[in-house]
Amino acid sequence: MRVRKKKWALPYMQDHPDFAVLEPGRYRGQWASRFANPKAPIHLEIGSGKGQFIIGMAQKHPDVNYIGIDLEDSVLAMAVKKAVNAGLKNVQLVLTNGGDVADLFEKGEVQQLYLNFSDPWPKKRHTKRRLTSPNFLTSYQRILPADAPLEFKTDNRGLFEYSLVSLNNFGLQFERVNLDLHHGNAEELAANVETEYEEKFKEKGPIYKIRARFRIN
Repeated sequence: MRVRKKKWALPYMQDHPDFAVLEPGRYRGQWASRFANPKAPIHLEIGSGKGQFIIGMAQKHPDVNYIGIDLEDSVLAMAVKKAVNAGLKNVQLVLTNGGDVADLFEKGEVQQLYLNFSDPWPKKRHTKRRLTSPNFLTSYQRILPADAPLEFKTDNRGLFEYSLVSLNNFGLQFERVNLDLHHGNAEELAANVETEYEEKFKEKGPIYKIRARFRIN
């Protein structure tokens, strides 16, 4: 889906450098310095969109530092505005793509990864663009510590099934596989933080969720 450009987006982020990162490469190995509590663990969401999930997580878990990245300035600026309005000290929003996160983070700098409602890229010729394809998993493994968790949510059954196979073949160990998050385990649902997309479409079909860990090498 094409995002309508907002002329105010980039200038707004430029005016809020404490929350928005427009040159992420310069912070590789130094992301902790961006937070009020540099000793807290860092969790990363790839594809944060308007930021409902990452902002919600930062509010719910003040003892964790969160980084959300997105390549669309028009949507990321909305996430930055939410962070500014909430006065959060444990969230950073980064304008970039998730092509190779190893260019942005050093090994062990991020302790957990979230992939929420990624583009399913349904055509076979676009398989390598899926965020759970082997090339992306390799990139994640290069920055995450051994045994680090990955959480994945989607409403697209094709992407869910593909991801199950891809993660399994890559050697990840499954902790939970949920076939209908919003009509399943009450405890897991209570801990769930919704994205904007999830909030809108959760009643139109099942939300699938995977929690898995990269095996210790």
